[in-house]
Formats: sequence, C-alpha cells, structure tokens
Amino acid sequence: MRTRIEDGAFSHKAGTRTGVMVNGGGAQGKTETVCEAVAAFEDEWLALHQQINPDAMPGTRDLHAPVAYVRCPVKATPISTCQRILDFYGEDYKGMRLEDLVRTVNAAIIDHATKALVIDDITRLKLHREADQDVLDLIREMMSMPVTLILVGVGIPTSALLRDGRRDPVTKQWVFPPVRDRGRSPNAHAATQHERRFELIDLDPFGYDTPEQIAAWTAHLRGLEDCLRLLNDPDGMLTAGDMPEYLFRRTNGVVGLLEKLIQTGCRHAIEAKAEHLTIDLLQRCTVSPTDLPDLDAESGEQPCIPEVPASKKRKRPGRNSVFDDAGPAAGIAGSA
Repeated sequence: MRTRIEDGAFSHKAGTRTGVMVNGGGAQGKTETVCEAVAAFEDEWLALHQQINPDAMPGTRDLHAPVAYVRCPVKATPISTCQRILDFYGEDYKGMRLEDLVRTVNAAIIDHATKALVIDDITRLKLHREADQDVLDLIREMMSMPVTLILVGVGIPTSALLRDGRRDPVTKQWVFPPVRDRGRSPNAHAATQHERRFELIDLDPFGYDTPEQIAAWTAHLRGLEDCLRLLNDPDGMLTAGDMPEYLFRRTNGVVGLLEKLIQTGCRHAIEAKAEHLTIDLLQRCTVSPTDLPDLDAESGEQPCIPEVPASKKRKRPGRNSVFDDAGPAAGIAGSA
C-alpha cells in the first residue's frame, strides 16, 4: 500500500493511478492497518516539504492534507459520497448539483495536495441499486484525479465490485479469469476496469495451527499486554500457560473481538479490585454485536462471535469408605 501511494505521489503524469483494495473480515483491523500506513506516509511527506504545500498558489495558504479519510454511507449516492469527502475538507457545498460537487471534490484534492484518499466500508455498495452503480462510476472517475484511491471493505472478492476470482496460494495475489466474449453485455470488458486499476490484498485473521502462527499470535498478545495498566499485571498475563489458546478460542484470531474482550475483562478486574486478568475472570465476560456499533451487520462487517466455552468442572474425589462402620443392622442382615 505504501508503494502504491508513493508511486502515485511522485508521479507527475496525468494518467490513472493504480489503487489498492484492502479486503478482510469484520473487526479484522483493516481500518487501523490502513490508517497506520497512510499516517506514516503523511509524516514523511510533510517532513519532505517542511510542512508546506509545495503546489500552493503564491499568496494563498491552503490546508495541506496529504491523506484524506472518509467512510462510505450505508445507502450511498454520488451526491452523499461527494458530500462526505467535502466534509473532510470543510468545504461548503450547499445548493450544489452533482456536477458541481464532483468539480469541487477535484479542486479540493488538488488544492490540499492530497495524495491518498481512503474510502472505508466500500462493500456497503451492493450494486443492485442504481444509485450504488452510480457511486462506483464516480469512484472510477476519481481515479483520473491526481490521487491514489484506497478502498477498504469486507468480502470484496465476492461482492460485485470485482468479478469472481481465486487467490493464488503461492503469490498470495487474487487472479481473475479472462472475460468471455460471449454474453449479454454489449461491452464484455467493462467488468475488468476495476480489476486492472486496483490491486487486491487480504488481511487475514490470526491462525493457531502452526508454530509460526502461534508465535505471531503470542507476539500480538505480548504487545497488547504491554499496553495494559493493571496494578497486578506481571509479565505473561496474556502469553503464559493456556491463556493464548483460550483467547484464540474466544476470538477466532480476530483482533477487534480480542480488543473488546480484554477491555471488558480489565473493567471487571478493576471493579473486583483484582487488577489482574485470568481465564476464570474472562469466563464471566461476553462480547456482543452491540459492542461493535459502528459496523453494519447487513454489509457483513460484524464478525461471527464465538460462544463462551464451558468451564471445565473439577471432579470431586470419592470418599474413602474402607473404615466405615456398617452398624449392627448390617450384621443382623448378614447372619439372616
């Protein structure tokens, strides 16, 4: 992603810039990962130009915004999408028609020297509505602007944004079959426009099958453990014993669910004055869809939340009855 942004930022040609589509499950950390990458690019770009817009018109002082971030509306239209982008820049768009909005978006991107435009939750476009198809056409038109588009969504390969493809297990790239000449569409190659203009990358959840996957999951838990501020938080609170495996079973390796579970557990630990996380304490903590209110369930953004595993009940040892006295009644019954 950084490579695509930098290639587009240093290019002065008027051609279409190759974008990036980031695909992954709900609460998988796609937004955080993308924002971390574009924030690092923004810091380097601002330092390179001494915090000043290198393309600003003499005598003016424009806001220098190398990176812009917006979220796709739940029921998007070209007008609402343009308004979301202009809201980021603080532009006034009252009374503007669609043509004026598109022109203002183009001017805002150029005036603020924006090199990367992130559109999150792009799979809210279902494309069974005419308005959604118009938004997709608008995004295609934005690619002619001097900015690199980064689209983030859930289930992009299975959405109508791209044709169905397969993931190459060796190169980890998505491969799309050639377009057949026969079909009802008068332009059979129109479906390939986004495939040729975007590189699709996946952000998978953590695994727990191989030593490498377990090491990566444990390293993530160690980093999370260092951020906790509980009073009784010795090293290994999240990484020792059965805790890594337990946390994986509770979250399926989804970082968003892990964050909510640890957050809830810390709250219980503070209220109980334990100031320490244990499996028994986390057994009393649950994560529900209401803990993820910013994710649209209809768009598949909410992940599947595993059920709380049943606690293993300890089997009480049997009582030793060797020295029990059966009493006189037992002796009378035996003699009879």
